[in-house]
Amino acid sequence: MARDPELLVLLDADGVPIGTREKSAVHGVDTPLHLAFSCYLLDDSGRLLVTRRALSKQAWPGVWTNSFCGHPAPEEPMEDAVRRRARYELGADIAEIRVRLPDFRYRAVDASGIVENEVCPVFTATLAGDVHPEPSEVAEWEWVDPARLLRAVEITPFAFSPWLQQQLPSLVAGAAFARAALA
Repeated sequence: MARDPELLVLLDADGVPIGTREKSAVHGVDTPLHLAFSCYLLDDSGRLLVTRRALSKQAWPGVWTNSFCGHPAPEEPMEDAVRRRARYELGADIAEIRVRLPDFRYRAVDASGIVENEVCPVFTATLAGDVHPEPSEVAEWEWVDPARLLRAVEITPFAFSPWLQQQLPSLVAGAAFARAALA
């Protein structure tokens, strides 16, 4: 059975939905503004799951990034999209989803010229079980201390995705990773 194409929600400059387009036609050298999300998973001791993007990824292959990212389908509630993507990318169920940076927006260009241009709310969640990453999405993963990750990003920014570089300082400063912040 053929799989339906993944549709992304296109946005105007004010972040208002203006239509949809197949994902395969969106990311390129002239990527239109569209809706996405980032999520950071935490374990019981406050460690953060970071993932290394698969080498086969079109944009930013092989760089370390947040736990997972994705795009909500048209009219899909954002929390449903976060849960769906956690299951697909990490083979994981998640709990305690909280929006941390609701208005995050960025535009970045990778070395091959591929552009990311997204309104991208940022979430934290707790893991409810184990992870079983999808190899076409995740090359490696590691549980890390958020403050140590922030220091690594400061020292070697080229090893990390641009969205992680921009999101992480606000999340650490806002105590989004403190165990108490999840209660």
